[in-house]
Amino acid sequence: MNTKTLLPTLALAMISVSCHHSSKQAESDTTPMTVDVATPIQDSIVLSTTYPGSLSAISEVQVVANVNGKILSKNYESGSHVSKGQVLFTIDPSTYRDQVNQAQATLATSISQRQYATEHYNAVKKALASNAVSKMEVEQAFSAMTQAEAAVRNNTAALETARRLLSYCTVTAPISGWISTANYNPGAYVSGQSTPVVLTTIYDNSQMQAVFSIEDNRYHQLLKFLNENGDVDFKHIPLSFDVPLPHSYTGNLFYMAPALSSSTGTLQLICQVENPDDELRQGMYVKVSLPYDKLPDAILVKDVAIGSDQRGKYMYIVDKNDKVVYTPIEIGELYHDTLRVVTSGIKPGDRYVTKALLKVREGMKVKPRLVK
Repeated sequence: MNTKTLLPTLALAMISVSCHHSSKQAESDTTPMTVDVATPIQDSIVLSTTYPGSLSAISEVQVVANVNGKILSKNYESGSHVSKGQVLFTIDPSTYRDQVNQAQATLATSISQRQYATEHYNAVKKALASNAVSKMEVEQAFSAMTQAEAAVRNNTAALETARRLLSYCTVTAPISGWISTANYNPGAYVSGQSTPVVLTTIYDNSQMQAVFSIEDNRYHQLLKFLNENGDVDFKHIPLSFDVPLPHSYTGNLFYMAPALSSSTGTLQLICQVENPDDELRQGMYVKVSLPYDKLPDAILVKDVAIGSDQRGKYMYIVDKNDKVVYTPIEIGELYHDTLRVVTSGIKPGDRYVTKALLKVREGMKVKPRLVK
């Protein structure tokens, strides 16, 4: 075959291939794009807002020294669990033991003096009947007896005080709980008789309290909600943590402050939280999901399917002809982090585009694929 014959043949072949490719491209351009769609969920829901809070132990008690003296011993391990009445510290009791002995001796003397004064009074009172003594002597004897009785009462109280101070030399746990490290070690001298000295702190973590605050306007909304929805469970309010714990927790809302804070305009609320697995600790941050409204027929869509432009919020609806329709909507609260309440613009049964919002446009023919 010569060159003059070959060139026209190649040209015809290239034209044929080009026409076949253009035909395939045209067919591809007219094939509707597959898009994922979903239908709105209609359900009765309870809306809630998450508030940051902190945990505190149901009981936090400072263990103090109420006497002066040198600490002789520390009888627990820091961070351990102690029982009520367990000996935690001993303080040198020698000074207070001497005071007890002295008070006992003083009381014994006053009791003896009272006995003598009582017997003397009875004697002069009998003698008065026979005019053996004067009335003045009887009155003096009665006064002496009365003073002796007062001295016994004072010295009895002094002995009780001395014994109480002596008992303070043995420092015991006022409650059961987890105990912190000691502020003073054996050998240290404490002066706690005039002003109590904090030795350590015990935390009862068997129950915790989740403390948080809500805004003024939310308080009014909550009051209305409580009055209109007596069936809503405020005894099991969901709690969460930044780092999930092995167990889940709920709180029983039992306290609402009687007044709002004038500086922050917020109201303090407290939930009681059971801590059976001893995972919760004083000072932990917690998130409280407080319910505040109930919607009996809420329409919910996936929040990621909502777009925003200068005209506001919108969604892409796929009509019965499988064409995309730009649809303005009005939205409400976020529900369970992924769903959004839509208050107008969409109805049950509508198919809305769930993703690839940038790839679709008004009037575009699509191939809808229903997803959950």
